[in-house]
Amino acid sequence: MKTLCELLNIDVPILQGGMGNGSNAPLTAAISNAGGLGTIGVGTRSPQEIEALILETKALTNKPFAVNVPLTVASSIKEIMALIVSHSIPIVSLSAGNPAPFIPKLKAHGIVVICVVASVYHAKKAEEAGADVIVAEGYEAAGLNSPLETTTMTLVPQVTSAVSVPVVAAGGVADGRGLAASMMLGAQGVQIGTRFIAVQESPFHAVYKEALLEASDQDTVVVGRSVGRIRRVMKAPYAQTLLHYEKEGVTLEQFNELTTETHHLKGAMDGNLQEGFINSGQIAGLITSIPTARELMTTMMDEASYAIEQSFQTFHSFKNKEESC
Repeated sequence: MKTLCELLNIDVPILQGGMGNGSNAPLTAAISNAGGLGTIGVGTRSPQEIEALILETKALTNKPFAVNVPLTVASSIKEIMALIVSHSIPIVSLSAGNPAPFIPKLKAHGIVVICVVASVYHAKKAEEAGADVIVAEGYEAAGLNSPLETTTMTLVPQVTSAVSVPVVAAGGVADGRGLAASMMLGAQGVQIGTRFIAVQESPFHAVYKEALLEASDQDTVVVGRSVGRIRRVMKAPYAQTLLHYEKEGVTLEQFNELTTETHHLKGAMDGNLQEGFINSGQIAGLITSIPTARELMTTMMDEASYAIEQSFQTFHSFKNKEESC
């Protein structure tokens, strides 16, 4: 069976999360050009907007990149799938919905299919449906998450034990130590989102990036629990507004209206944290710089190599002590 990097035709086992309407061509291309897998997020964009992004990305890189389709969020799914096929996109990531009806159609065109899951059950179902790669995402991750609230540390080893296709860890990864830890759990790579927000090529507002730089380990919060619509965001004024509405008894319909993509873009792209929210994973406290995407990925690989080597030495030190006793 092919490894993750062989399947995706990449050199570095680092994938970009979808990022929805916040993704852009320069960041996607920069990640792919650095050897990883850049990703265009469909979000709620129109087919025309998506096609323009695909063409712009192709002009910036000749490396493979993916398109992420959040199935219960995106509209015009049929048109989006047709665009993916017509532009010969090599890799598609399916999330936030049932991927089974779409996998055979994509694979019939030679497209590698990645499925994002939050449970062993859904990992197995995705593999049965033909998924080539499984992304096991814990609720440490930014943005919409599973109401199961399973952590990456517990989810990844259970998924790797349950499926035979390559597994990618997502949620709670920001540096090479996270990459090394994910591999020790059985994953062949990682998918990251929040850390890629704080790079030079990302299109997000300076206020957003500064909030990540200043964040501690306690500066994210989960909203939407009361209505079963889990979303991890940065603690900021609008997030507090959402929590207030939940305390007062908001309905699912009202909550969805308060967390539309319009409110997300107000925070993420306009820097308006009074009227909009900014997604953030729990790794925000680890972000202390804004490098280029390539610099970040190179550093992560170096850190992972060092962490694995040190762990190997520590293990053998213990082993030698045991044998000498």
